[in-house]
Amino acid sequence: MSFLAPFFMFGGLAIALPVMFHLVRRSSREKLLFSSLMFLRPNPPRLTRRHRLENIFLLLLRCLALCILSLGFARPFFQRPLAAVATNTTGAHIVILVDLSASMKREGVWAEALAKVEAALKKATAADQVALLTFDDQVRTLVSFEQWAAMNLSDRAALAAQRLRESPPTWHSTQLGNALIAAAETIEDAEKREPQAGPRRIVVITDLQEGSRVDGLQGHEWPRGLEVVVDLVKAKRPTNAGLQWVMNVEDSARPATDTAVRLRVNNSADAKRDQFLIRWAGDAGGDSLDAYVPPGQSRILPAPRLPLNVVAEQITLSGDDDNFDNTAYIVQPTAEEINVLFLGNDAEGDPGQLLYYLKRAFQDTRRLAVHLNNISDLLTRPLATLSPSDGERDRVRGLLSASRLAIIASTLSEARRGEVRQYLTNGGTALLVLNDPSTVATLAQLTGVLGVSASAATVPNYAMFGQMDFTHPLFAPFADPRFGDFTKIRFWKHCKLSLDQLPGARVLASYDDHDPAILEVPVGRGRIFLFTFSWRPSDSQLALSSKFVPLLYSLLDQTGGVSAQRAQFQVGDTVDLSSVRSRRREEADSVGTSGNPPPDVGGYTVRKPDGSQVQLASGETRFTQADQPGIYEVLVTDDVKRRTASPLRFAVNLDAAESKTAPMPADELERLGVPMKSVTAPSDSLAAKPETLHQAELEARQKLWRWLLVTALAVLLVETWLAGWITRRTAAPVVAAT
Repeated sequence: MSFLAPFFMFGGLAIALPVMFHLVRRSSREKLLFSSLMFLRPNPPRLTRRHRLENIFLLLLRCLALCILSLGFARPFFQRPLAAVATNTTGAHIVILVDLSASMKREGVWAEALAKVEAALKKATAADQVALLTFDDQVRTLVSFEQWAAMNLSDRAALAAQRLRESPPTWHSTQLGNALIAAAETIEDAEKREPQAGPRRIVVITDLQEGSRVDGLQGHEWPRGLEVVVDLVKAKRPTNAGLQWVMNVEDSARPATDTAVRLRVNNSADAKRDQFLIRWAGDAGGDSLDAYVPPGQSRILPAPRLPLNVVAEQITLSGDDDNFDNTAYIVQPTAEEINVLFLGNDAEGDPGQLLYYLKRAFQDTRRLAVHLNNISDLLTRPLATLSPSDGERDRVRGLLSASRLAIIASTLSEARRGEVRQYLTNGGTALLVLNDPSTVATLAQLTGVLGVSASAATVPNYAMFGQMDFTHPLFAPFADPRFGDFTKIRFWKHCKLSLDQLPGARVLASYDDHDPAILEVPVGRGRIFLFTFSWRPSDSQLALSSKFVPLLYSLLDQTGGVSAQRAQFQVGDTVDLSSVRSRRREEADSVGTSGNPPPDVGGYTVRKPDGSQVQLASGETRFTQADQPGIYEVLVTDDVKRRTASPLRFAVNLDAAESKTAPMPADELERLGVPMKSVTAPSDSLAAKPETLHQAELEARQKLWRWLLVTALAVLLVETWLAGWITRRTAAPVVAAT
């Protein structure tokens, strides 16, 4: 007979207890009624140290009950020989997934991760198929299943560990969800090529910080039989606070002279400190700022003030245990410059003219600078009167070609009409204001439809907008019902135009009498937005309404979009440099001449914070190697003159989520449906030993402990009956004597 839990046999030592009870037991002294003893001599009792066992059979029954209980708890079974088990030569598919995100740069974390990876590689058997993958915001394969199989058996673990040591942690964020899904797909692809009945396992070695993104895990269908083991690595010191620059939409509307900077300070949930110090990097002479941030919370604080005329682009935080996220880089955004050309005879200071309100509608912000150019003195003059020596002709052509929008508010000379028509044919956008029926001659020349005519509309009292096409991009800012009410705008004068005279024109808005108010007319690759009214106060209330400024900026959007160059990015973002090319193109166009085409804009050279340079291919405008925090510079080379223009600068900062270094709740992944398994090593598990499995199966099948418990119960019943019988027999003579 064998025992599954033999240590319970020591419980048999409890049989000493009944023996001790029997030895120390004293007979109870009964009180007997007797006659007076006053005439007898007192005689003290004799003392003795001799102990005798009484009721031996009762003692044996009690000891037997204890022995049977001890034997039952030891779970006995009758041993049988273990059947020969065929050796399973089928290995497992194992993917070791290693976190390389920025939070792994903390002290002691990466060294512990390397040790865990090496231990996992050494545990792999000769039949196992192992792949080594790393992840941050992307998944990379260091060792594939095919490469593992092609390696020498004795060198596999060492070579894989060496490749991991050559790939240190990056500055990117943690996309844990995408990494787990990619690892599962890697195992599925390997089994499609080479089916295998062995287990499938993903071993994730990570700090599992709260900032890890687990998008896509909810509802994902995992392969059957897959198990995920998370092996945590921990930092030596828990306190970590991160620093980020905050910029909202409201900041883009501030004037360029307003350099206020706001900061967000995050403190990890397991932090031991809550007092930090913020100051500008370098010897800028600025003030410092004390920040109180409790663990697990964040605070928005204004940056310390800088001395007058001092510019700083790097601000630091101190007071925590890890400094990988303690620096924020700041570059004030460069405003996009847009040229708008006004073609009219208005005086800038006359409040009764169109130009007066245009000047006040286009205001400079941090993101946008609109330059409204007025060359009315040159537009109405005949071509022969312009002096070539003074560059007047080239000035007109240059300003027109460099403008995103041309606003025509008067009748143009024949020469000017030809230039504007060429501008439209090349893809330009113009706004033509019919503030007078005579301006229709300019419309006819620009569209090439000579039969176009217009007349002053008869307005009894005032006209209003009746219908508007809110599906057109021009009215996209007013698509929300809260902002789409144009019924409060009155028009006292407008022109009447027949649509039959303008084939291809699209009516975007009409008056309450169904006459067209705003039209879109295609001209070559460009288009004309036609207003049959003006915004002079004597003609309408448009310039004084809340719809005027948004309508003008929406009109600018129709010219190609207002895409100001961003100055702040996160590590891993793709930086679109197309606005740099557009700005350089406009600069080149502005200096071009009719006889010589403007110089082309060359390629880009991006200088990274560590001093290395990246040369982009010709025509490429997307920079995808923003892989470290710091200040980047973009140099644009002129292909013709081979000169380097002034560099564009932008800042790249760490993802704010990487500062949340407190461990994620242990059951978070399991709640999202990930098939989790304990990290306990198989060699330490009882279920991993074949002999233990065989013994447990025999004991569960025989269940001898049940019969032993029944026997113990029977013995206790006999012992109870015997003890009662002895007690009654002893008490009988006493009762008879009385």
